[in-house]
Amino acid sequence: MLQSIRRSAILLLLFLLTSAPAMAGELNLSVAASMKEVINELTGNYEKTHPGITFVKNFGASGALAGQIENGAPADLFIAANSEWMDYLKGKNLVDRKSQKTFAYNTLVFAGSTGKKVTSMRDLVKLDKIAIGSPKSVPAGEYATTAIRNAGLEQQVQGKLVMAKDVRECLMYAELGEVDGSFVYRTDALQGKKAKLLFTVPQKLYPRVVYPMALTVKAATNREAQSFHAYLQGSEAKSVLKKYGFVLK
Repeated sequence: MLQSIRRSAILLLLFLLTSAPAMAGELNLSVAASMKEVINELTGNYEKTHPGITFVKNFGASGALAGQIENGAPADLFIAANSEWMDYLKGKNLVDRKSQKTFAYNTLVFAGSTGKKVTSMRDLVKLDKIAIGSPKSVPAGEYATTAIRNAGLEQQVQGKLVMAKDVRECLMYAELGEVDGSFVYRTDALQGKKAKLLFTVPQKLYPRVVYPMALTVKAATNREAQSFHAYLQGSEAKSVLKKYGFVLK
């Protein structure tokens, strides 16, 4: 009798499992913090036309994200704010080389709410506190330190730099007035309410800001991941990127 009940329970469970609708596909995205608004809008649009897909989004410093992926964090797509961290994961055979594409470009600027006149790199010496992303993990911070060094201002700004965990924290410090200004991307400065774009860092002082994207090796054969990866290369994605101030060429 007991065995009959157990057999019936198992059969019922199997019926429910096979007749229930499939669980929604889940895609894990690891994306540079400066892409937050773009990716939130694009994933929202994509979910409307692909109701079986849900996204788990992880925004942060590119170096921190790369470290998480290296340590086994779930990730199907990686978008970095420089080539260095993408190359790092390629060297570890964690991203699919064939899927790597350039998603967009950006520009480094200086933003703040200080009352002091700040119109060029030379004016940084007038300031007391300057926020930059930690160069070891934040591409914006690496670009900024390169620009400072190439402008010959390393000694003059020594002791003035305040390190932030990512470019959005830099902007937050400027918004709150905790620093005189911050090195951020142009697209971040456009998001500011109190902090305004004070000057654009001359391109000759640092490498061009590029956003490479690629599927992880584990996701390279996942059709849902491939489909979203293709969508990010399409006209709708390009339109949203332009809307938020990113450059496509």
